[in-house]
Amino acid sequence: MSDTDEPDRSASTAFDADSVSVTIYTREDCSLCVVARETVERVAADLAVDVDLELVDVDSDPELAEEYGERVPYVFVDGTPAFKYEIGERELRLKLLAAS
Repeated sequence: MSDTDEPDRSASTAFDADSVSVTIYTREDCSLCVVARETVERVAADLAVDVDLELVDVDSDPELAEEYGERVPYVFVDGTPAFKYEIGERELRLKLLAAS
Protein backbone atom coordinates (compact mmCIF):
# COMPACT_ATOMS: atom_id res chain seq x y z
CA MET A 1 0.00 0.00 0.00
CA SER A 2 2.94 2.37 0.46
CA ASP A 3 3.46 2.19 -3.31
CA THR A 4 0.05 3.83 -3.65
CA ASP A 5 1.04 6.64 -1.27
CA GLU A 6 4.18 7.56 -3.19
CA PRO A 7 2.45 8.56 -6.46
CA ASP A 8 0.07 10.78 -4.45
CA ARG A 9 3.02 12.65 -2.95
CA SER A 10 4.64 12.93 -6.36
CA ALA A 11 1.42 14.36 -7.77
CA SER A 12 1.31 17.05 -5.08
CA THR A 13 4.97 17.82 -5.65
CA ALA A 14 4.34 18.12 -9.38
CA PHE A 15 1.47 20.51 -8.67
CA ASP A 16 3.74 22.63 -6.45
CA ALA A 17 6.31 22.71 -9.27
CA ASP A 18 3.68 24.36 -11.48
CA SER A 19 3.50 27.42 -9.23
CA VAL A 20 5.57 30.48 -10.05
CA SER A 21 7.95 31.61 -7.35
CA VAL A 22 7.60 35.31 -6.51
CA THR A 23 9.75 36.87 -3.79
CA ILE A 24 9.17 40.39 -2.55
CA TYR A 25 11.86 42.00 -0.43
CA THR A 26 10.00 44.36 1.86
CA ARG A 27 10.09 46.20 5.17
CA GLU A 28 7.61 47.45 7.73
CA ASP A 29 5.60 50.59 6.99
CA CYS A 30 6.36 50.42 3.27
CA SER A 31 3.31 51.50 1.29
CA LEU A 32 4.93 50.54 -2.02
CA CYS A 33 5.51 47.05 -0.62
CA VAL A 34 1.81 46.68 0.19
CA VAL A 35 0.89 47.79 -3.33
CA ALA A 36 3.44 45.35 -4.82
CA ARG A 37 1.99 42.41 -2.88
CA GLU A 38 -1.58 43.34 -3.79
CA THR A 39 -0.61 43.70 -7.45
CA VAL A 40 1.06 40.29 -7.57
CA GLU A 41 -1.91 38.62 -5.87
CA ARG A 42 -4.49 40.36 -8.09
CA VAL A 43 -2.67 39.74 -11.38
CA ALA A 44 -1.96 36.09 -10.51
CA ALA A 45 -5.64 35.59 -9.66
CA ASP A 46 -6.73 37.30 -12.90
CA LEU A 47 -4.47 34.98 -14.89
CA ALA A 48 -5.30 31.91 -12.78
CA VAL A 49 -1.56 31.42 -12.23
CA ASP A 50 -0.59 29.69 -8.99
CA VAL A 51 2.01 31.84 -7.24
CA ASP A 52 4.28 30.78 -4.40
CA LEU A 53 4.62 34.21 -2.78
CA GLU A 54 7.41 34.79 -0.29
CA LEU A 55 7.75 38.06 1.61
CA VAL A 56 11.21 38.77 3.00
CA ASP A 57 11.60 41.55 5.57
CA VAL A 58 15.02 43.05 4.82
CA ASP A 59 15.21 44.50 8.33
CA SER A 60 15.21 40.97 9.80
CA ASP A 61 18.73 40.35 8.48
CA PRO A 62 21.58 42.89 8.66
CA GLU A 63 23.05 41.65 5.36
CA LEU A 64 19.73 42.06 3.56
CA ALA A 65 19.21 45.48 5.16
CA GLU A 66 22.63 46.53 3.88
CA GLU A 67 22.05 45.08 0.41
CA TYR A 68 18.51 46.40 -0.15
CA GLY A 69 18.24 49.24 2.35
CA GLU A 70 15.56 51.63 1.11
CA ARG A 71 15.41 49.91 -2.31
CA VAL A 72 12.19 48.05 -1.55
CA PRO A 73 10.03 46.55 -2.73
CA TYR A 74 12.41 44.48 -4.80
CA VAL A 75 10.59 41.71 -6.64
CA PHE A 76 11.96 38.48 -8.07
CA VAL A 77 9.85 36.36 -10.43
CA ASP A 78 10.98 32.77 -10.86
CA GLY A 79 14.33 33.62 -9.24
CA THR A 80 15.09 36.55 -11.57
CA PRO A 81 15.08 40.22 -10.52
CA ALA A 82 11.96 41.70 -12.09
CA PHE A 83 10.89 44.96 -10.42
CA LYS A 84 12.20 47.59 -8.05
CA TYR A 85 9.89 50.06 -6.26
CA GLU A 86 6.87 49.66 -8.57
CA ILE A 87 5.47 46.75 -10.54
CA GLY A 88 4.42 47.26 -14.13
CA GLU A 89 1.20 45.26 -14.35
CA ARG A 90 1.58 44.42 -18.04
CA GLU A 91 5.18 43.28 -17.53
CA LEU A 92 4.14 41.21 -14.53
CA ARG A 93 1.44 39.49 -16.59
CA LEU A 94 3.99 38.59 -19.25
CA LYS A 95 6.53 37.33 -16.68
CA LEU A 96 3.97 35.20 -14.84
CA LEU A 97 2.64 33.68 -18.04
CA ALA A 98 6.16 32.95 -19.30
CA ALA A 99 7.12 31.28 -16.01
CA SER A 100 3.95 29.20 -15.67
